[in-house]
Amino acid sequence: MILSCSHISKAFGTDSILEDVSFHIEEREKAAIVGINGAGKSTLLKIIIGELPPDSGDVVIAKGKTIGYLAQHQDLLSHRTIYEELLEVKRPVIELEERIRSLETEMKHTAGAELEEMLSLYSRLTHEFDLQNGYAYKSEITGVLKGLGFAEEEFGKTVSTLSGGQKTRVSLGKLLLSSPDIIMLDEPTNHLDMESIAWLETYLLNYPGSVIIVAHDRYFLDRVVTKIVELDNKKSTVFQGNYTAYSEKKAMLRANILKAYLNQQQEIRHQQEVIAKLKSFNREKSIKRAESREKMLAKVEVLEKPTEVNDAMSITLEPRTESGNDVLTIRNLGKAFGSLNLFQHVDIDIRRGERIAVIGNNGAGKSTFIKLILKEIDADEGSIIVDDKEVTTLSNREVPELRRKIGTVFQDFRLLPKKTVFENVAFAMEVLHKSKRQIRKQVPQVLSLVGITDKAHKYPDELS
Repeated sequence: MILSCSHISKAFGTDSILEDVSFHIEEREKAAIVGINGAGKSTLLKIIIGELPPDSGDVVIAKGKTIGYLAQHQDLLSHRTIYEELLEVKRPVIELEERIRSLETEMKHTAGAELEEMLSLYSRLTHEFDLQNGYAYKSEITGVLKGLGFAEEEFGKTVSTLSGGQKTRVSLGKLLLSSPDIIMLDEPTNHLDMESIAWLETYLLNYPGSVIIVAHDRYFLDRVVTKIVELDNKKSTVFQGNYTAYSEKKAMLRANILKAYLNQQQEIRHQQEVIAKLKSFNREKSIKRAESREKMLAKVEVLEKPTEVNDAMSITLEPRTESGNDVLTIRNLGKAFGSLNLFQHVDIDIRRGERIAVIGNNGAGKSTFIKLILKEIDADEGSIIVDDKEVTTLSNREVPELRRKIGTVFQDFRLLPKKTVFENVAFAMEVLHKSKRQIRKQVPQVLSLVGITDKAHKYPDELS
């Protein structure tokens, strides 16, 4: 056993997050911590790493073992390049190499017993250098950077100029190269494209240490983990197997609990009916039998009704105006930034009712493509027609009208900063001419759908 969490509890003020959470991780084991938003997954990771103290309970890490942690959000302020930032992880290896080279120079001018001593030290240092993969550390850095989606021409970019997602990938690369005995990853796939996710899956599967992952990507978890720690209603339950096995066992467990609850309730009602009937006879013998049954019934440990899994949504989302059949028509679209040519000769037809996915590697131009449609940036060539109106020839005065027709959610959320989450959603519904009654009914449903009902009173910049 490399890590043990025993009876961990944590509350923030009167808001209890974790209660009596216990589990352990074996060496080389790959585990996931799952649960709904707000269940306390990130809080638990911060308790394990020591960033937060538990209110009660203990975290024990095996003696001499190291632990590394990747948070969801990174804010690297380094002025190094991407390559230099990862190279710093190998600083002990670099210094060891410099010591070996210095020793080689010194030995050229040394003889006798002193040389023998130097040769012995040289042998020990080169052995240690070999154990730390010193002869291949540069190719190891290059492999990790490429695996995480950085092209070789990007290695020279300054870290402080990178986007939040790119900084997270740099931090992930540094963590992997540091090779701790326990890796803890909080939503590691959020800023990775499909190829990078596949690379990370293989990397973690072959990783010689233990791995703890918090993620909502069930396919990623299916590939990597062999244990699930579920946080539900402040408590923890451990399941063996990947995410699919957990889902199946969870459904079976809930069905069994519900069946036991219903059977017990049926038996309680039966006993209550028998008691009432015995009392109705109004005879001493019958009353004693009724009292005996009442005593037995009072001793029964009544099972709690399992929480209902109610994922049905009763909500109607209607477009403010109905578009024509040809929603979006793109012809010969092209965009480049200097020498970086993102795409050319793009032709797309989207008709009313279709659901379209835009996919591609990081840097392929997906976000740029959306910004072109919204007229946030200009295309180099081609035309974009939204609902029979030419986008590329719109004046600045006409752009707001276009945005009223297109609803957009960006990676870096853009909400009204002076309104709470509830007020933002309510404001959007007011724009759609929803009645106050509809707003009161539908806002909680919308927030429930995205898992932030309990944070409706907070402002957007207060959320993770």
